[in-house]
Amino acid sequence: MRRQRAAPAALPSGGARGRLVLAATSLIGLAGFTWPLLYGARRAGPDSAHAADAPWLFAILVALLLAIVAVEHAAGRMSAKTVAVLAVLAALNSVLRLPGGVAGFNALWFLLIVSARAYGPTFGFLLGSFTLCCSALVTGGVGPWLPFQMLAAGWVGLGVGLLEPVPRGGRAEVLALAAYGVAAAVVYDLVMDLWFWPLAVEGPLGFAPGIGLGATIGRFLAFHLATALPWDLTGAIGNAAVLLAVGRPALRTLERAGRRLRFQAVPELLDPDRPGAGVPSAAGPATPRVGPPEPR
Repeated sequence: MRRQRAAPAALPSGGARGRLVLAATSLIGLAGFTWPLLYGARRAGPDSAHAADAPWLFAILVALLLAIVAVEHAAGRMSAKTVAVLAVLAALNSVLRLPGGVAGFNALWFLLIVSARAYGPTFGFLLGSFTLCCSALVTGGVGPWLPFQMLAAGWVGLGVGLLEPVPRGGRAEVLALAAYGVAAAVVYDLVMDLWFWPLAVEGPLGFAPGIGLGATIGRFLAFHLATALPWDLTGAIGNAAVLLAVGRPALRTLERAGRRLRFQAVPELLDPDRPGAGVPSAAGPATPRVGPPEPR
């Protein structure tokens, strides 16, 4: 019988302040996505939607992301090593995004999902957001869509926390991650359609103020299915295939690295009269030692 590995607990769950800042970030992001539906706005092209408010949303989002890191670091839930790992994974994930994907599939979701599983949903939110930001800066893909991509990718990482009840280790965990990869591909594309749909799409599949909530949802889903269904299917199949193939070894590697992040230097108490006292031992930290020196 396969023994399930214990939860690594490399990064403790966020405290009240961290959750508060994270919730505020998500609420502001949700408002950025939905305000055109509530108040209406002047029509714009697909590449110029939110051109007036996107820079402000980007500035606020970056400030809040840095605030989350600061709060978690001050509370001891993110060490300097953890922040370094976050930066390295964001840079690596940006490289995975460089090829642009294959007909809807992009390898960045694989690393984001397993990292969020290994290090927690708050880490996943930060990794998803910083990955898209870093990738845009490297490739020149900066535009009014960027803060919305950062939020949507962050929510994908945050949503991995829904898998917490799934036992760690074994086939069930890998299957759960693969199923989440399928859902992530569909939900990300769906959310990203929402950033421009109310402002850029006209006609029977576009947004029209005053048609009611049900009709609005119906038009939006019809537009998404008509324009993005093949990309959704390709992305979902690609995510599931990669997670089923290499999800378990990747997750174990990240968890082993995560356990190292918890290591701290422990001072050794020695007898000041003992020869060589204060010299670090090659065997590493030991339990506090008192009493007469040991015979040599």
